[in-house]
Amino acid sequence: MTTPFLYNPLEITEVKDWGVIPTMLEGESRVSGVVLHKGPEGQSECGVWICTPGKWFCHVTSDEFCHFLEGRCTYVHESGEVIEIKPDTAAFFRKDWKGVCTVHETVKKVYMIR
Repeated sequence: MTTPFLYNPLEITEVKDWGVIPTMLEGESRVSGVVLHKGPEGQSECGVWICTPGKWFCHVTSDEFCHFLEGRCTYVHESGEVIEIKPDTAAFFRKDWKGVCTVHETVKKVYMIR
């Protein structure tokens, strides 16, 4: 049996700069974070993701569950469905979800992709 890793994502301060979102529509959102675990052959991953304000086209390439801890953002699916995100919001995005994300205040989330 493997012992679980325990992290408090609000206390994680050492993050890596992952650069600017490549599909920006407005502004210049910078992304940083830390990968806490990567599964065999990269099939799954969990970590902490931080993004500064801006607006971009978003295409989710794997199922993703996330729990937002800080900030505010809005996701608008290409169908027009609107998802408002604030602290303590949990969301699930299916593979191939497409739309526009607008970060109003820097967001921090924990995520799990598969």
